[in-house]
Amino acid sequence: QVQLVESGGGLVQPGGSLRLSCAASGIIFSLHTMGWYRQGPGKERELVATITNGGTTNYADSMKGRFTISRDNAKNTVYLQMNSLKPEDTAVYYCNARRIGMVPYWGKGTLVTVSS
Repeated sequence: QVQLVESGGGLVQPGGSLRLSCAASGIIFSLHTMGWYRQGPGKERELVATITNGGTTNYADSMKGRFTISRDNAKNTVYLQMNSLKPEDTAVYYCNARRIGMVPYWGKGTLVTVSS
């Protein structure tokens, strides 16, 4: 059974930082591209960042320079370091695992609220 379990969300003030984690099980983690997506209030789900099994990263323009995605294949975990958070970053953040030719997997999400 595949599980992607996000953690690390919470309430943070504008300008603050959070580090999200996503622990994967039931997949060959090292073969998957991992990603973070988010869905804000009243908005559609959007890409935040992805990292390939080779370590190549890709970011949405609004996150470049503020967010950093990384992975630890030994721990089957992908991280999202978020700095200089803004109220518009408030969203549920979802972990995603995908591999060519296979159904993508999603976590249940973790809520990040940026507010003073």
